[in-house]
Amino acid sequence: MAEEPETVLQLSPSPAAAACEGLAELSPETATPEPPSSGAVSPGTEEPAGDTKKKIDILLKAVGDTPIMKTKKWAVERTRTIQGLIDFIKKFLKLVASEQLFIYVNQSFAPSPDQEVGMLYECFGSDGKLVLHYCKSQAWG
Repeated sequence: MAEEPETVLQLSPSPAAAACEGLAELSPETATPEPPSSGAVSPGTEEPAGDTKKKIDILLKAVGDTPIMKTKKWAVERTRTIQGLIDFIKKFLKLVASEQLFIYVNQSFAPSPDQEVGMLYECFGSDGKLVLHYCKSQAWG
């Protein structure tokens, strides 16, 4: 089974951007790969000199009758909040603004909307990514 290409979700880290202003995404079909910065290191695996990466890989999975996103793997800034992700998913799926969308970590609990993705990754991430489930009705927790 071939692994899906990673899509970079670039969102402004400011709280004012939670309404999806300045949203830019690269689809796997139109993205041009960046040249490797050194030898055999690929752009997706290189890490800055510090202990933490600036972006976190998240895997978004639909639950129940919620529409499935064609691209499931995204790179998101550590400072992005859950509310920012909810707004992005709603816009991406073309949901009405009044529709609710729930995010769950590890099929068990719903993080608060102001929780940062970086903290969730540090506590619940595994295999280099954070798995988040999204649905239009309450499922777990």
